[in-house]
Amino acid sequence: MNPMTVDEAITSRMAVRAFTQQAVPRQTIEDLLKVASRAPSGTNTQPWKVYVLQGASRAALVDKVCAIHEAMRTNPALLEEYQEPYDYYPAKWFSPYIERRRENGWGLYGLLGIGKADRDRMHLQMQRNFRFFDAPVGLIFTVDRGMGRGALLDYGTFLQNIMLAARGRGLHTCPQQAWNLFAKVIGPHIGAGDNEMQVCGMALGYADETALVNSFHTPRVPVAEFTHWLE
Repeated sequence: MNPMTVDEAITSRMAVRAFTQQAVPRQTIEDLLKVASRAPSGTNTQPWKVYVLQGASRAALVDKVCAIHEAMRTNPALLEEYQEPYDYYPAKWFSPYIERRRENGWGLYGLLGIGKADRDRMHLQMQRNFRFFDAPVGLIFTVDRGMGRGALLDYGTFLQNIMLAARGRGLHTCPQQAWNLFAKVIGPHIGAGDNEMQVCGMALGYADETALVNSFHTPRVPVAEFTHWLE
């Protein structure tokens, strides 16, 4: 195996926010999920469950969630009716994470020409999440509620495998925490049981290479900044 192949898949992975309408064959999706399932998990529990949305099922979910998101714009009180299944982000941001978050958000908006006071365009850009950024395939991931927090660690390796296997097939992805706010709508739509907790969503497809938004690449801190060598 050429190690550069692995490195190239890792370094070329990015959160794509504009996809073409080119269809992804079911066999391709099955193949990359099969490869991704080789992810490690504690005592081989393999805690992942995947729902693949295409065609009418994808379109119906997009319509439902976008309608709610639009209603929230005029009636912010509706936000109280929707809760994320777990705390993905900290309750209170602190350094250095708040600076990285701001750099990411304003870097993206700045590229798109969206100013801090431009609430309308911010709203529309946020709603792109709930259209899977036009990707033809939407993935929703769940885990059994009875599992411990370690299952989410295992899940991360599975999700990364999907994204890398996608790159190996010329596909791109965008992992999406944003869908979690609407878990109570998504669960019944996909047929998830009451015992399942939504982990996240993901867009899958072929990147629109002409889209300005896909020229946005997030920086990484140097290895020396997060590594401690002990001898």
